[in-house]
Amino acid sequence: MSPPAAGSLQGGRSSLGGRQAEGTAWGHTASGGPAQRVADLRREIDEHNVRYYVHDEPSVSDADYDALMRELQALEAEHPELLTSDSPTQRVGAAPLVEFGSVRHAVPMLSLGNAFEPGEVEAFDRRVSDTLRGAGLLDSDARVAYFCELKLDGLAINLRYENGELVQAATRGDGQEGEDVTANIRTLRAIPLRLRGAPPRVLEVRGEVLMNRADFERLNQAQATRGEKIFVNPRNAAAGSLRQLDPRITANRPLRFFAYGWGEIRGVPGDAAAPAQAGDASLPRDTHGGMLQWLAGFGVPVNVKHNRQVLGAAGLLDFYAQVGGLRPGLPYDIDGVVYKVDALAAQKVLGFVARAPRFAVAHKFPAEEAATQLLGIEVQVGRTGAITPVARLAPVFVGGVTVTNATLHNEDEIRRKDVRVGDTVIVRRAGDVIPEVVGPVLEKRVDDLPPFAMPTACPVCGSAIEKLEDEAIARCTGGLFCAAQRKQTLLHAAGRKALDIEGLGEKLVDQLVDTGRIKSLADLYSLQAEELAALDRMGQKSAENLVRALDQARTPTLGRLLFALGIRHVGETTARDTARHFGSLEAILDADEEALLVVPDVGPVVAGSIRRFFAEPHNREVVAQLRAQGVEPVAEAEPQGASLTGKTFVLTGTMPTWSRDDATRHILAAGGKVSGSVSKKTAYVVAGEEAGSKLAKAQELGVAILDEDGLKALLGL
Repeated sequence: MSPPAAGSLQGGRSSLGGRQAEGTAWGHTASGGPAQRVADLRREIDEHNVRYYVHDEPSVSDADYDALMRELQALEAEHPELLTSDSPTQRVGAAPLVEFGSVRHAVPMLSLGNAFEPGEVEAFDRRVSDTLRGAGLLDSDARVAYFCELKLDGLAINLRYENGELVQAATRGDGQEGEDVTANIRTLRAIPLRLRGAPPRVLEVRGEVLMNRADFERLNQAQATRGEKIFVNPRNAAAGSLRQLDPRITANRPLRFFAYGWGEIRGVPGDAAAPAQAGDASLPRDTHGGMLQWLAGFGVPVNVKHNRQVLGAAGLLDFYAQVGGLRPGLPYDIDGVVYKVDALAAQKVLGFVARAPRFAVAHKFPAEEAATQLLGIEVQVGRTGAITPVARLAPVFVGGVTVTNATLHNEDEIRRKDVRVGDTVIVRRAGDVIPEVVGPVLEKRVDDLPPFAMPTACPVCGSAIEKLEDEAIARCTGGLFCAAQRKQTLLHAAGRKALDIEGLGEKLVDQLVDTGRIKSLADLYSLQAEELAALDRMGQKSAENLVRALDQARTPTLGRLLFALGIRHVGETTARDTARHFGSLEAILDADEEALLVVPDVGPVVAGSIRRFFAEPHNREVVAQLRAQGVEPVAEAEPQGASLTGKTFVLTGTMPTWSRDDATRHILAAGGKVSGSVSKKTAYVVAGEEAGSKLAKAQELGVAILDEDGLKALLGL
């Protein structure tokens, strides 16, 4: 039994689990009144959902469940004043969305480090044990207690409850910011719209939205019958279902949810303290497992059946082996298990590294593999010019999908593996990872198969393919000329740090390139408002604004133009320094490597990259076309006011009024440099709100720390 998807309720009159419906309006008695009956029905339906999704103990048949829902719908239709947003009837889905908004996570949604071999798990346990013993949290002969969970193969979601009511749901996104999928999440019966009991004032629940394999098969059968898209695996189906712009489609998809953690927590009942966070003594539980039990008490589904506490590395590996044996019989897909230090106080001591916690690790199952024939090797040109060999394979089913292509990474990898066209090869695919060729089955190789030879010319533009001695990746040297790189080149050139062409976005670039209207960067400057206005999603005003932005971009600073050309290894700072040193585009075009090496911080790699770029006739031709379209760069101004020459800055967090681009622009204008990482050479770290590990690193190294006002004062602003 499963409560049916909202929007597909069926069935006639029901006995309601053996109780005959009474009264004149779908069973509500005259004495109780409609308000009381509505409250009773909601409570009963929510209880059935909790028993099914949280406790895995179905309590009514589908028909009985449908009858309760129909009665509640009828009562709310008769008495609209009783309808509330958290009613079970409000899961059917609203009107389609125009697009998903973005949500900034109050607490970042971090990813996990991976382990694949027992030795890596043992090393993880040693690091944790040594740290906790050093902090006095673990006796010398004791083993660490870990909380073990299944690594569900679904989509990570953050659910935000305020005063017990679901107010927002967001995907993980990049960990800092995700997509707002609240309207779709509200359609999932597995997720309570209102928490039970007395929850905190703010509670963020984190977990995985997934689809059972049996439900996935039924969904695909229905999709095929309607002639609609067939999903490749349950994870793909779950993600696709949740990211529908029409929540009514999501409402009819059999999605489930299991919680595995939490984000922001504030206002815990009975706690007078300020915002409570994981690890505070004010929380009702002091272990990860206890916290999940606490969440389950609010009616949140938790995978209690397969979660377990174990001791030490031996316990972790034993859990992994047991789950591996259970894996084929599970109703849903998993791609490994997750180990977390159970004690929250210990988690707090262990902390985080980069974007992952030190107290947790994902132990992945071996990738799925299969054998097939290598029919050919072709090369693809990436958006940055990278040449990637691709294996064309006889179709083989592996990792849940039929694979016909697989990456061979690069020429060195092909030679190392000794893969040859005609070989029987092993193909590996795990989860959403791009399929790869592991290697040949040598005992099946026939004689005289020739080794692979990397082509010397780009298959798209005919430019030379180049591979530097110290690099694994070969690249097309066509740059501005190569059609495969064209879209990325245009988007890069239009960016704020380059030519700053406002209004030239990805979709417009796609149209202009796909129709053949734009074949090089110079072609942008020939665009007319009338032809732009005729394109999809472009009105007359937008077209005129873009033409105006292009006119303004005819006189960029020399550094911006140099950066806009997309020369490999040449960032914003290097472009500005080079422009200041040479003073004109002609001087840069004619400079040899020896002359380029005189520019501050330009080494042999950068100098060689600049020289090779301008040695390519196609690139010089595009520069000439730019000049013909009236693009004339102006010389870089020397730093004014306070000079920050030679000083390196690192920006972290969110500043009150300046964006990072604003701060970077001012620092560069004053002769300073901006880096992405903190080191002993860093002069200042500029820290805003929610500053992370960079601030901690600066404090550790004794680097001077500024806020926005301090930076402005240093700049003399």
